Amino acid sequence: MEISRLIAVLLMLLEWTRPALPSPLRPICDLRVLDRFIKEARDTETAMRGCREGCGLAEPLTVPLRGVDYIVWENKNVQEQAREVQAGLSLLGHAINVVRASVTNKALHSLIENSYNNIRSIGQVLSSLSIQEVTSSAGVSEGTWRVTTTSELFRVHADFLRGKVRLLLSSAPACHQDPS
Repeated sequence: MEISRLIAVLLMLLEWTRPALPSPLRPICDLRVLDRFIKEARDTETAMRGCREGCGLAEPLTVPLRGVDYIVWENKNVQEQAREVQAGLSLLGHAINVVRASVTNKALHSLIENSYNNIRSIGQVLSSLSIQEVTSSAGVSEGTWRVTTTSELFRVHADFLRGKVRLLLSSAPACHQDPS
């Protein structure tokens, strides 16, 4: 009798301590999250415009185009739009990482670090919407250009977030499903 009680208690303990199955990320559809990232990108751009020393680029960096051709964008399916946004985020992440490693101005370094982290966070937001991350920017020559200053890089960053990223997030299928 005592052994059966002991086994019952052990089974209950095992049930309570068993690792939980990971739950899927809930979609992050609130555009105020993106608005915060855009504001921080603009603040970094403004700070970079005022920088005179220790924040130049050794060589031009490839970034996505700033503008959006709305007719072309609307004719793309969600996967193509997502691929384009992910490729642009990959380019921006790489460029900001290069700047992060090269800028010697201590006051600006935390802003650049924050911008890099924001790019990664946007990737997580896209993952929550079941938009897969692009692992390489290979083959992304369409729709790019080269920047020669850090302020130009962060202007592109803010405009890309305000344009294509906002369009993708605002029309993401995961944000328009009826809760069941």
